[in-house]
This record gives sequence, structure tokens and C-alpha cells, in this order.
Amino acid sequence: MHGQHARPASTLFGLARATETPPPGRGGAKHSRQGRPTGRLRRRLLVYRAIDFLSTHIPDQSGPGEECLLLVHVRQIVGRVHYRMCSDCTQGVITAIVIDKRFHSTGLGTRALSHLRSRHPGLAWRSTVSMRTTRDLMRRMRIPALTADTRCPHIRRPHRPMSDPVVADG
Repeated sequence: MHGQHARPASTLFGLARATETPPPGRGGAKHSRQGRPTGRLRRRLLVYRAIDFLSTHIPDQSGPGEECLLLVHVRQIVGRVHYRMCSDCTQGVITAIVIDKRFHSTGLGTRALSHLRSRHPGLAWRSTVSMRTTRDLMRRMRIPALTADTRCPHIRRPHRPMSDPVVADG
């Protein structure tokens, strides 16, 4: 209340009361609602309406059965799910999930994994991802982690090119 005693009680002289002035730091449009749950709801609806799924086969660099599910929004890739499949073992392994930050907490990861399950209905899915957020997604979708005894012997490990050789002094 410091300094409030000097303000006039009426607005006869055109002075605004302290309660009618906008709070400092609020900029932008008068009706903008940033930070409210409606933005998250709008993004969730966008995910269910405007995201397309495109499945691509990755060439023989990493072995047969290596594929990638691209999540596309208006000709822009907003996410990827890398996975391997083995038709002999009827097993699928999810190796990586990448989703843009603006689509986190919108259900896009859940929708992408559900799409994979519906596209390949006879496969038992496992996961090799170890990041906390994707681990939580896998737990919610009931996709277990890949262990040594559940590995498929038919799927080769991803081929990683060797780094430049080290020249020894001699």
C-alpha cells in the first residue's frame, strides 16, 4: 500500500486506479492465452487430425528389416520411430523414438506406437530405448525392454563405421 494514500478517491481528473492498470510485463495481444491448457488441447487435436504416417525402409546399411516411421505435419517431419522387424521370429524391436519438443505431451508418441502395432499386427514388440521419457512411453504402451535372452538371432546388429585409424608412432 505504499503510495496509495496520495491517489485521489475519484477518477474525475482522469487518473486511473491502481487496480485498473494492466500488470507490468504482460505484453502481446489483449486476447492471447499463452500458457493456458487450451494450447495443449489445440496441439493434441492437431496431432490426431493433421499428422501423417509414412513408413520407409532404410537401405542395407543397418541390415534387413530396418525401417523408419516418419511423422509428417504439413510437409515437415516432426518425429521418427526407428524399428527392426523379423518375420521369422515375429518380433519387432523399437530402436529409437524422436519427437519435436512442441509435440511432447500431446499423445503423438502413443499414437505412433499404436499405428505401428496396427500396421504389423502379428509382431511382439520390444524396445532398446533407454531415455527416461521414452522409457515411460514404453511402460505406458506395455512394450517391454529388450534383454539378452529375447534378442532375435536373424536380425544383424546395426553396422557402425569405424572411426579414423589411429597412427602409432614408430
